Amino acid sequence: MKLNSSLVWLRRDLRVFDHVALNQALQNSARVYCVFVYDTTILDGLPRRDRRVDFIHASIAEVSAELQQLGGHLIVKHADAAAAIPALAAELGVDAVFCNHDYEPQAIARDAAVERALRADGRQFFSYKDQVIFEKSEVLSQTGGVFSVYTPYKNAWLKRLDADPSVLAPYHIEPHAARLAPPPAGAPALPTLAELGFEPSNLAELKIPTGMSGAAQLFEDFLPRIAGYKDARDYPSVKGPSYLSLHFRFGTLSVRHLVRTVVDLMARGAGGEGAPVWLAELIWREFYAMILYHNPHVVGGAYKPAYDAIQWETGPQADELFAAWCEGRTGYPLVDAAMAQINQTGYMHNRLRMVTACFLIKDLGIDWRRGEAYFALHLNDFDLASNNGGWQWASSSGCDAQPYFRIFNPVTQSEKFDSKGKFIRRYLPQLKDLTDKEIHAPWLAPRMLPLDYPEPLVMHDEARKRTLERYAVVKKTD
Repeated sequence: MKLNSSLVWLRRDLRVFDHVALNQALQNSARVYCVFVYDTTILDGLPRRDRRVDFIHASIAEVSAELQQLGGHLIVKHADAAAAIPALAAELGVDAVFCNHDYEPQAIARDAAVERALRADGRQFFSYKDQVIFEKSEVLSQTGGVFSVYTPYKNAWLKRLDADPSVLAPYHIEPHAARLAPPPAGAPALPTLAELGFEPSNLAELKIPTGMSGAAQLFEDFLPRIAGYKDARDYPSVKGPSYLSLHFRFGTLSVRHLVRTVVDLMARGAGGEGAPVWLAELIWREFYAMILYHNPHVVGGAYKPAYDAIQWETGPQADELFAAWCEGRTGYPLVDAAMAQINQTGYMHNRLRMVTACFLIKDLGIDWRRGEAYFALHLNDFDLASNNGGWQWASSSGCDAQPYFRIFNPVTQSEKFDSKGKFIRRYLPQLKDLTDKEIHAPWLAPRMLPLDYPEPLVMHDEARKRTLERYAVVKKTD
């Protein structure tokens, strides 16, 4: 395949290294243009202050600068991508458009529409695996079926990697950079946030590292801590996670590079107990992406359709309960501190994602889809497959989910994972003077009344009984 010119469409892959689509375009084209589209079909539904847009904006500036250093140029559009890409391809007169796969149903439909428009115009469309190690149907059971349980999927994933480690090989850019199309005379400056219709968020104030350099910085910081990840990851007041989820979401890092580095650590015996556990978390990410690809009905519906028969709380009282959960007014400190964290920073510790989700669903009886949508709007690292998978796990309606009768006790979770109340005090300073024992259930403390803190919305033991009754409709299916 030899093309005169091509266009690389950046989406969830905001980097200029180890990039499959860019590598393939450069190897097969005499001249390569690069474009990023601020897609109005996505952006128009977001609040005017959105940390994710801030993050993308900063990351695009770094991509643009890196391409210029290599002799190329980044074209940036603010439009409906489905229309803008075929139009730009025609304007540039390219032979083909190259991009990397996106597995979300809306993205698949968009890419199909773009491909149809390009082919009708006599142009080609090429898409590649890049954001995961194994995709779609690459990891199947011995009978050729799609996995619905994580552990056998993980074992098959690891077995396949062991059989073919070449999947981790990098896709280099610099050796082919001479084929990048140079910037045209009078090329417009990158659009400002204001020109895109947005205002600055508190991303800079939160000191969240952006772009390729930010991802590299976080990974370098994490590697010396990875051996302790197995234990440290569960405690929200401890610096345990890698904090790379936002960079996974927007592809400012190479998953091949990360997995290759961690596998090498493990091979040298240098990763301790934490490295294989962290790798297993990356495999969870691919498991949920595979589930979404093969089961698009999970967008808006239960993976196990029988669970759609559950009758959730509705009406004004349910709306008040949901609002209290969103605003961190449940009366359960660990839940409220976690909701303060997501509302203030766009981040929530993974243990707390499980605790808050289980509380909304199984203590308040609220439809998991309402919580899923709230997280989708507020999480910096929102990823449809992982967010949906996590919420369906909590609601017991998903694949390999917790049993419906497993109901987290928010007090015992607090006592176990924030025993000293350090995380709670950070986000609920009004509770700072309670003892380490009192802070997990302040309504039991004699000093509760003067505190600026609400009584519990529900008593957990009573809520648990109601949940078991609610789930009786699906008891026979489990």
